Amino acid sequence: MHTLITAPAPAQDTDDLAQLLTPDGERVHDTRLDQWVEDIDVDQLRDLYRRMAIARRADVEGVALQRQGHLGLWAPAQGQEAIQIGSARACRPDDFLFPSYRELGVLLSRGARAAELVLAWRGEVHSTYGPRELHLAPLQIIIGAHSLHAVGYGMGIQRDGGDQVAVAYFGDGATSQGDVNEAMVFASSFQAPVVFVCSNNQWAISEPVTVQSRFPIAGRAPGFGIPSLRVDGNDVMACTAAMRWALDHARQGGGPVFIEAVTYRMGPHTTSDDPTRYRDTAEVEHWRVRDPLLRLESYLRRIGAFDDAFGAEVTAAGDRFAAEMRDAVLTATTRPAIEVLDDVYAEPHSGIARQRERFAAYLDGFADEEA
Repeated sequence: MHTLITAPAPAQDTDDLAQLLTPDGERVHDTRLDQWVEDIDVDQLRDLYRRMAIARRADVEGVALQRQGHLGLWAPAQGQEAIQIGSARACRPDDFLFPSYRELGVLLSRGARAAELVLAWRGEVHSTYGPRELHLAPLQIIIGAHSLHAVGYGMGIQRDGGDQVAVAYFGDGATSQGDVNEAMVFASSFQAPVVFVCSNNQWAISEPVTVQSRFPIAGRAPGFGIPSLRVDGNDVMACTAAMRWALDHARQGGGPVFIEAVTYRMGPHTTSDDPTRYRDTAEVEHWRVRDPLLRLESYLRRIGAFDDAFGAEVTAAGDRFAAEMRDAVLTATTRPAIEVLDDVYAEPHSGIARQRERFAAYLDGFADEEA
């Protein structure tokens, strides 16, 4: 099933991608993937579209809220909905997922509520959702660090005798970090049930993937003894199929798997970034016609499963969710600054007590200025 890279092509080459839907929405066949989507019917495809559309609407709202001064930062995910929704929907509820800061669709797929998407970006809390409740680790800002957490969790599953799988999400830039490579060493050595999902969106902030890696990133994993697959990250059917294969491989005791989902970050790295300074319009337009939502919509229209009523229903659902996000932000009560040190540790900690004392003294200095 897996593809080992034996004759490296340039990192930006997409000729070898596993794919089930072309950019025009035509269903094509892939012997590696077909068997993993045989049970997916029209209702499930419509559900995948609905989830991707809501994720995009939520992303638009997050950007707007930040631009209007209600959020400190936002990491746009436009263009990456297919790999996020397709892979997360393939997981079982008890699989534990470790997202980076851009996995908006993963959070939505695990049941995160509107308020839980925005209050952390507002700086109100460290993590808004319950990791144990959603089987979803808090968003990781440190690039690649959570790949080690996922492997540790996977090794814990082994020792408990379970059949869950741990999933680590990261971008192409994270593969240059030592943490990701060390995680693959441990995962391979201990045959941990872990799936590494690399969303190759072509840019690590302003650094193109061609500088990050001369050859496809998926080609690195076999060097660690990990089977890998390059998949069209804008094809939600292919992403679902690839993830199902990877999860089955890991769940059956086959050890870790690496998926490189080739996609594109349509917006800025974060709302503090200006991508027009390092990439040209022609590149963006090249990827715009490969949009994951338009692709699935085209296929659904081909088979008579997408009409104006369905489109309106999806749009309304997205607008309702966005309204909930905005309401959560506008009605949020900002806590006293000293409470940033609350809930860092489950039990009292002397180091936190000392930090609280110093921070309180710092805050008192502003009180003197106000007087």
